[in-house]
Amino acid sequence: MDFAGTIAGISQGVGSVATAVREAAERTGVDFSYLMAQARVESGLNPQAQARTSSARGLYQFTSSTWLDTVRKHGAAHGLGWAAEAIASGAAKAGSATRETILALRDNAEAAALMAGEFARDNGHRLEATLGRAMGSTDLYMAHFLGVGGAAKFLGALASVPNMAAATLLPAAAAANRGVFFDKDGSARSVAEVYARFETKLGAGAAGDAPLPARENASPTSPRRGEVRVDAAQARLAYMLLAALS
Repeated sequence: MDFAGTIAGISQGVGSVATAVREAAERTGVDFSYLMAQARVESGLNPQAQARTSSARGLYQFTSSTWLDTVRKHGAAHGLGWAAEAIASGAAKAGSATRETILALRDNAEAAALMAGEFARDNGHRLEATLGRAMGSTDLYMAHFLGVGGAAKFLGALASVPNMAAATLLPAAAAANRGVFFDKDGSARSVAEVYARFETKLGAGAAGDAPLPARENASPTSPRRGEVRVDAAQARLAYMLLAALS
C-alpha cells in the first residue's frame, strides 16, 4: 500500500498552487503576494521540487527539520493534528514510516502553503520584537534565507551601516551563497545591495507590506477555509496506521 500517497491524496483538497496559496494567505494573514513570490523564487511554483544538495523539498523548499518543527507547532490548527501529535509524541522518529509520511506532505501545495504562512508569521513576529518595527515582504524573506538571527543582524546593519560589505557581516552565509554576496567580478556587495537584489527578485514593490496580524488561537477541530481538510474518521485512521507502521 502506498500509504504516503494515500495521505497526500486525502489532504490534497486544493487544485492549483495559486488557490492553495491564496487560501493559506487568508488563513494565516500573511500577504498573498509575498507567499506567491516566495514560492516562485524557491521552487518555480513546482510543489514537487527537490533540492539537489539538501533535504529541502516542496513548494517552499522546507528542510526536514524545519518542516517537522513547523507542523508540530501549527499542524493542529490546519487539520494536521494527527501529524502534530505524532511529532510531539516521538512517533515520527528518524527512519519511521510516520516521519516519512509527514515529510511527504511537503509535496502537497495546500499543506506547504499553510505551513509557509505560519513560518513567515512566526519569523515576522520575532523580528518585530527584536527590531521594533513592522516587517515588509523582503524582511520576511531575509528571515527565510538567513534564519531569524541572521536576518536580525542583517536588517540592523541595513539601518545603521548599509554600505558595509554583507560578506563581512555574515561570512558563513556568504561562503555558502557567493552568488548573492559577491558580484560576477568578485567584488563584495554591500548590505544595501544584497537587500535590493532580493527586493527585485521578490517583486516586493508589487507585494503588500501590511503589518503581520496578531496570532489567533485557532481551534484544531473547527473546519475553516484554507484548512487541510481531513475529516475526523480519516484523521483517526491515518494516525492509527501511522502508529502501527512506526
